[in-house]
Amino acid sequence: MRKRIFMLALFAAAASLILTGCLGAGVKSGSSEPVTITVMGRKSDLAKSYMTSIFSQYEKATGNKIKPVPFEDNEFEQRAAESFEKGEAPDIFMHFHNSDLDRFDVEGNFLYMNGQKWIDELTDSTLEYCTDSSGNIMGLPYWENSVSGCYYNKTLLDSLGLKPATTQAEFDMLCQALMDTGYTPICWPADGCAWPVQFALDPVFADDPKKLEDINKNNITYADIPEAAAMVEWIKNAAEKGWFGAEYMRQNIDSISPVMSSGGAVMTFIWDTWFYTDLAKDGKYTVDDFEIMPVFLNTANNGTYEGGNLNMMMVNKNGEHIDACLDFLDFCADKKNYNIAFDGISTVNCFKNQTTNIQSPMLENASASIEENLRASTSASKVKGFSCDDVAVALNELYKKKTDVNGCIKIMDELRIKAAAEQGVEGF
Repeated sequence: MRKRIFMLALFAAAASLILTGCLGAGVKSGSSEPVTITVMGRKSDLAKSYMTSIFSQYEKATGNKIKPVPFEDNEFEQRAAESFEKGEAPDIFMHFHNSDLDRFDVEGNFLYMNGQKWIDELTDSTLEYCTDSSGNIMGLPYWENSVSGCYYNKTLLDSLGLKPATTQAEFDMLCQALMDTGYTPICWPADGCAWPVQFALDPVFADDPKKLEDINKNNITYADIPEAAAMVEWIKNAAEKGWFGAEYMRQNIDSISPVMSSGGAVMTFIWDTWFYTDLAKDGKYTVDDFEIMPVFLNTANNGTYEGGNLNMMMVNKNGEHIDACLDFLDFCADKKNYNIAFDGISTVNCFKNQTTNIQSPMLENASASIEENLRASTSASKVKGFSCDDVAVALNELYKKKTDVNGCIKIMDELRIKAAAEQGVEGF
């Protein structure tokens, strides 16, 4: 009898092992209970179509949940930093590889991605973007690899017999000609948006590495760089001449689409992917009505274009769902999934097997100009303490006539130096 009971028990145990093994072949460890992964980022970034697509795909495939933690774009850096300080860090943090990232103690807060299987899936330039100075890979770059410039409504220009500019003088004449015919030349959303300044400063530092070295050692400031004053002077004059329109102080990132799709302004400084993800599809003007020329902000006579900045998904090394986060990044970097998410999106490839994205006709038509005047993103990613949010604060004082050009530059310097000091940059 005992032998029979023992044999039955042994059979049951063996069956249990076989069943467990079969289940284990199709279920990842820890996946029996659904997991909610929090993803913190800018509100507009988390709402991009390729982000909502990959979130939805992952939820359907795994049963896990993605919980976005969005902050308004112009409050993101401050509110995200406060969340980390209060112990409310997310599972995944979305951030660009720029100087603002130094606020977040990368080594102490985030898991380096060295050795992850998706590394070989990245293009060389994409991999370089998310690698720090010590060779550590900080996160999965999952974003649009776009080209920033001055995008203009070619339909309107053609109807007026006007041509795009190739020099700063031509651009100034174009703006005045548009004003004289009753059109607002530039959509300039001054309420929180200051990214055109980084486009303007790129030539200053990309073309002169010594200036970049000196400003990062605190040997010089913006006040010592004539191009900085020339840029601020141009912005001040353009605003006073009405080139930004009457509502520019109340316009923000959400205002660009209705303005550009209705013909409320002829030009704006932005990136190509925006036209495929954010521009209203039912407006008077669509993506087919636009072309690109360089950004002219009085720092480079022939203008400039900025190469792509990439949002990285960084994993909180102190979080509760590290394994699930790594699985999610694997999911994002799978060609079946990212090709669904980026279907029809205008972007240069981030992944080697990216096939469903498109090359914008706008970029193809301006390829010679772009090749001649493109700079890698430099000011935002390499100038220590640089922050578009801080620049917006300084420019806001200028717009309200609470300061002049020199005063605006002084505020920009003070905020940049303060940020670099808080980040522990040597020499500040």
